[in-house]
Amino acid sequence: MTETAPETALTDAVSIGNVDLPNRLYRAPLLECAGNGPDAVKTLIDELEPTAASGVGLIFQGASIVTESGGCAAPNMTRFHDPEFVTKLSRLTERIHDHGSKIFVQLAEGGLRSMSMWHAEYRDRHPEAVQKAVSRPPWQLRLADRAGIINLQTEVLSTPEVRELAEAFGRAAGYAVDAGYDGVHLSGANMGIIQQFLSPYYNGRDDEFSDGVQFLLAVREAVRKHAGDVPLVTKVPVETASPPFVRRHLTREDSLGIARRLATAGYDALVPVDVSVYWDMSVVRGAYPQRAWKASELQTEYATVFGGRWRARAVSFLNRLESMWYDRDPGWNADLCRAVREAVDIPVLCEGGIRKRSHCDRLLGDSCDLVGMARPFYAEPRLGARLLDGKKRALCESCNNCAIPQATGEPGRCRTPSVVRERARLEKEGVYDRDE
Repeated sequence: MTETAPETALTDAVSIGNVDLPNRLYRAPLLECAGNGPDAVKTLIDELEPTAASGVGLIFQGASIVTESGGCAAPNMTRFHDPEFVTKLSRLTERIHDHGSKIFVQLAEGGLRSMSMWHAEYRDRHPEAVQKAVSRPPWQLRLADRAGIINLQTEVLSTPEVRELAEAFGRAAGYAVDAGYDGVHLSGANMGIIQQFLSPYYNGRDDEFSDGVQFLLAVREAVRKHAGDVPLVTKVPVETASPPFVRRHLTREDSLGIARRLATAGYDALVPVDVSVYWDMSVVRGAYPQRAWKASELQTEYATVFGGRWRARAVSFLNRLESMWYDRDPGWNADLCRAVREAVDIPVLCEGGIRKRSHCDRLLGDSCDLVGMARPFYAEPRLGARLLDGKKRALCESCNNCAIPQATGEPGRCRTPSVVRERARLEKEGVYDRDE
């Protein structure tokens, strides 16, 4: 069992595997919307270096796709299948290291969550696109497909194809290590392919991968083969936030069992998260993003993405319902993290609605070994300078105005005027300046 003294603070050093971190604050994975074009490296540097400069000990670069085509859950996601491209990212890792921080890349594949399922414009441009599926999709998704709400064009992975997908994760990890990345984070939740392997809602296979943990074990083997002993982290989902009509899902006991097996198998850290079986606001809990949905400059884009203005309004309406359904308590994963931490002897990372420095320190004395924030870094890229200096809380209001426009390919940024004004004031006062 991992033990952390009650007086453990955010500024204390910690290790994940063979990587030493200067403190226990991390930037959780976010969409950088950098793509793979000629400006991708610069975009990632502009997005991530300020966070390193602010003193944050660990930065998780957002979900990067391991395959050459398909698999993207949102526009402008970066792909890590091409070693020539990933090599160029050494410029990014060097800049992060210059500030004393470490950087892990999150590797992903969208599976049924891929854009060809939900993004109307993408489907029009790629009518041949299919989604990788663990097994036949659940009846609720098939019904939504027949109703024209989504577009299921699935290809159920054969056993050799599952093994090849695990190899793709391993190869991408190898390219990342060669480019100077310090570790690998697997996108094991948010309805990506890894969650689909783990979830009884999605996994109806009859081969060795009917036990979804076997896929994560195959990925670990591939990572060790291609990337050596680089630290390997994964999210571990619990699907208790699922709608009540979903009867088969990952329970807490299921996920505790998964966590124990992964720790025993040699994973270096775990990120327990309470999510739904669907890609919904269980991922980004908070207020209904009123400003984002009403933005006049985005109305045409929303209609294009969702297949018409009425469809866009329907998505907005569901968004509003979900914002009322999901619990917005700060640190909503804390109880789950505590249970996992009591069950394993590797570091446990906690994220989800955490905004206050005092809350960070309480969690470190009880539920986890590192504390992460995501959306607050859209509002304040150099947030670390304030939190590590003992300031009370992040400016982020959990309003989600930063996240919804990403469906159209817009970059993640704070769009709440009061927050933007306050950040500008703090910048003018030099609050984010830090002697390195």
